[in-house]
Amino acid sequence: MRSGGLSFHHPLAFWAGCALIVAGVFSHAPMFLMGRHTHWMMVGMPMSMEMWLGMAAIPLGLALAGYGLMPRLEQMRLAMDGASRPVGFHVADGVALNREHWTLVTVLAVALVVDVMKPATLGFVLPGMRGEYRISTETAGLLPLVALTGTTLGSIAWGRIADLFGRRAAILLSALMFIGTAICGAMPTFEWNLLMCFLMGLSAGGMLPIVFTLMAETTPAAHRGWLLVALGGVGTSVGYLVAAGAAAVLEPLMSWRVLWLLGLPTGALVLLLNRWIPESPRFLSSAGLPDRAREVLQRFSRRLERDDPTHSAPALIDEDHPIANGRQRLRGRHAAITRALVTCGLAWGVANFGFLLFLPVNLVELGLDGTRANTLLARSAIWATPGIALVIWLYHRWSSLRALALFVALSTLALLAFFVMDVASVRSAAALTVATAALLVSLSGVIAMLVPYASEIYPVHLRGTGSGVVAASSKAGGIIGALLGVTGFFGLFGCSALLVALPMAVSCVMLLRAGVETRGRRLEEIEAAFNG
Repeated sequence: MRSGGLSFHHPLAFWAGCALIVAGVFSHAPMFLMGRHTHWMMVGMPMSMEMWLGMAAIPLGLALAGYGLMPRLEQMRLAMDGASRPVGFHVADGVALNREHWTLVTVLAVALVVDVMKPATLGFVLPGMRGEYRISTETAGLLPLVALTGTTLGSIAWGRIADLFGRRAAILLSALMFIGTAICGAMPTFEWNLLMCFLMGLSAGGMLPIVFTLMAETTPAAHRGWLLVALGGVGTSVGYLVAAGAAAVLEPLMSWRVLWLLGLPTGALVLLLNRWIPESPRFLSSAGLPDRAREVLQRFSRRLERDDPTHSAPALIDEDHPIANGRQRLRGRHAAITRALVTCGLAWGVANFGFLLFLPVNLVELGLDGTRANTLLARSAIWATPGIALVIWLYHRWSSLRALALFVALSTLALLAFFVMDVASVRSAAALTVATAALLVSLSGVIAMLVPYASEIYPVHLRGTGSGVVAASSKAGGIIGALLGVTGFFGLFGCSALLVALPMAVSCVMLLRAGVETRGRRLEEIEAAFNG
């Protein structure tokens, strides 16, 4: 087993599980290749015995790989019972960014691009899927709804896995699930696609908060904030571009099914990059593995101090964990900020997956023709693109808390502007463009900061879980938005804008009252602020 936070607890089980998953995916290849004779139309084809065996091999492989990544049971018991106190050495927050930091940032950016690419692919597979399975628009709408449900549950489940088994283990398990869900490209029925889409959502929703958690626990305090926000912004943008590019290049050749098959190479890419994804030294310390935590610390800081609790050197941090379980997160010192972030996530999800999704239809209802409405949205999106640079600058140079609250407030004002224009019967293209661009900029800024901020404020034992819950809230808001859209709620343009703005405004006030400043502060100093 390798050192430096790169070892597997049970390596034979892990690689045997990987082999089973890959074999399970390849067992579907004959069925898929048969489709070349029917223009890749596979609807109604019978499931072969090889496919059934492959589908059974994938969950077995995931279980084996999960066991291979799981710490020894005695270590888990010590960590869960609090009998093994974390030691006082962690990544040196005072060091400059070095090659190891940039390597980790690059690898995690690739992982985030792969993660974002998965749900982004949904929009490109729906038209072909509707045509092949001959389903209605309402039935096809079940696919994104199931995916959002999967991402919501995945964020919570994977956050807990990261706190029990490790950040690296959670990322690699997500990658293995990406590989397993590639078989969706060979499924002959829409129902099987729904199941695979749910599993894809589980893995995609799980990786996002864990990437931010690992980054927060590994980068120096002075650079943590802007790197987290930049990672989120770049990963989201590039992930969508990769999905769009793959659809443009590959879909005409092998239909919409090839976009699902990309789960195999992209998941394998993350798996191959595992040698550059060390475990968080903070997690290793708290899990009863101090020697490996010291190795990771040496790798990033290039220096170590003696583990002396009385030493005040910057590289020595005596971390305490006043929160022992998830229930206390909702009742103890972090309860108020958890409620604020969850409220913000829910409001953002309704606004982004509800109001914004139905905005093109409403613009047409306001008197704009379809082409003009699409042009307006495209122009607004171009104006909104530089907004991520402003988000990074404000989060890093001004204030993390106030920057997040500012963009929540701007989202509220943009929604209220739509309400006023509807009440006042304003149909100016210039006013609609400004309001739309403001909403796109502000909503992009909120989600770029929401999970990074959450990954900074929780103690190490619950950082993955806390980040996962906050990430899940934004997806849960999307589910609410989608359900409201089905009822025709967003057809009431002005009223819906006002009602979505209200929880957004409430979350802004809650954030300012309950939040703490994280800019340039060590994670332990942030925890001390909550304790105070």
